[in-house]
Amino acid sequence: MTSPPPAIAAQNLKLTLGSGESAVEILKGIDLSVPQGQALALLGPSGSGKSSLMAVLSGLERASSGTLSVAGENFAAMNEDALARARRGRIGIVLQAFHLLPTMTALENVATPMELAGMADATQRAQAELEAVGLGHRLSHYPSQLSGGEQQRVAIARAVAPRPSLVFADEPTGNLDMATGQDIIDLLFARHAEAGATLLIVTHDRELAARCGRVITLADGRIASDSGA
Repeated sequence: MTSPPPAIAAQNLKLTLGSGESAVEILKGIDLSVPQGQALALLGPSGSGKSSLMAVLSGLERASSGTLSVAGENFAAMNEDALARARRGRIGIVLQAFHLLPTMTALENVATPMELAGMADATQRAQAELEAVGLGHRLSHYPSQLSGGEQQRVAIARAVAPRPSLVFADEPTGNLDMATGQDIIDLLFARHAEAGATLLIVTHDRELAARCGRVITLADGRIASDSGA
């Protein structure tokens, strides 16, 4: 039997922001292969390129050069619309900025992406996921009526509710107290196990990183160490 293709395959990924004399090289040639179903932590100091690498791997940012295949799709060759379609229902993303729609309730923020992806039971799944993150009593509240921690939990529910094959999380517990943060991490790992999803977490927390099967440390836009290498 042939092994399945990797969930993520990147070669010589580079990201440069700005141009001319003001150009800044953020990622400096990343080679990375992530098997399907793996839990991977990205560690490194601030400014090392962790969030930028996650943004490129998830299709939110376009690499300046290099090749990138995600979930069997050639992300390097896609335009913005194609990337959005490729992510829909297949890739869940939790960012430090929550990007909740202010005119939608918590329930609508979670359900609408699934409706757009054509999932028939979107509202029921959204409600179940919000209950799982402890927000069953806040379904009809708008983002402005929620605390930062509650908004973070809505964003996490939105990311995992469609049961995507890939979940990217950038400091997912950054706005949560310790107990709630632990519950959310347990939920992320439970969803990872249930769906066999590939999980990539950007974190400063070495205890959280240790729960992952593989830890990659970035430094100055390059991979400094890789426990899976």
